[in-house]
Amino acid sequence: MTNFTNIVGLGQISEQYDAALVDIWGVIHNGRDAFPAAIEALQRFRQERGPVVLISNSPRPSVAIPAQFDEVGVPHNVYDAIVTSGDATIDELARRAPGPAFKLGPKRDDRLYENLALNFVELKDAAFITCTGLFDDENETPDDYTDLLGEARELNLPLICANPDIKVKKGDKMIYCGGALALAYEDMGGEVIYAGKPHDAIYRLSRSWLGELAGYEIDRSKVLTIGDNIQTDLLGAQNQNYDALFVADGLDAGNADAVANLLEKHNIYVKYMLSSLTW
Repeated sequence: MTNFTNIVGLGQISEQYDAALVDIWGVIHNGRDAFPAAIEALQRFRQERGPVVLISNSPRPSVAIPAQFDEVGVPHNVYDAIVTSGDATIDELARRAPGPAFKLGPKRDDRLYENLALNFVELKDAAFITCTGLFDDENETPDDYTDLLGEARELNLPLICANPDIKVKKGDKMIYCGGALALAYEDMGGEVIYAGKPHDAIYRLSRSWLGELAGYEIDRSKVLTIGDNIQTDLLGAQNQNYDALFVADGLDAGNADAVANLLEKHNIYVKYMLSSLTW
């Protein structure tokens, strides 16, 4: 018994909604290539229904995302606004500035810290950890951080996680994200502070954008969320009382029971399912 409806495309249900909150990675592109059918679907939704706000667990501020789109071939007319976990994390870090802080993550995410005036120090001298991901996500796993996280736990340092995703698919390869380190730290008994999906902060920012774009407060029953991650996109939608469209990464109607079992295992309800986003 499935707890969702298989649909053939976004156009089949679009008339029920006045706005959409859409995940980026895995729905619009895979980190290397854009998905043309998804791009067309969002363009048509904007033309025929209403605003599209992209809501991402990227640890970078939203102003950095358009340049990433240019690299992978995503046009800018698929969205009206972008909200990232980085945006929500900046609010949290600003309250703790100037630190001192230990910076955990790749250099490509350093734009998150522009204009925050944080003082970065060695772990032993820090008041908290700010984590955007692994230092080298192409080659490392969370197991490489057991000693570092263990030392942080002994120091009783809170960890601010700028990207709650556990893994994402980059091209044909799965890479670990900040959420994997945060989960490992929680398992050690460490304190973790999240800003991105499925937590409230990023949705508050998203609703502010929807209200500004529409000129009125859109009822939650008229907002569709679209995503491919059960523990972030779908759980977040459920917590916020939004209808969710699950982009199930290549699964089709023949896999309906498997998808239903997966959702039931995580105690998640979604309204619709597609194997990939199309109109």
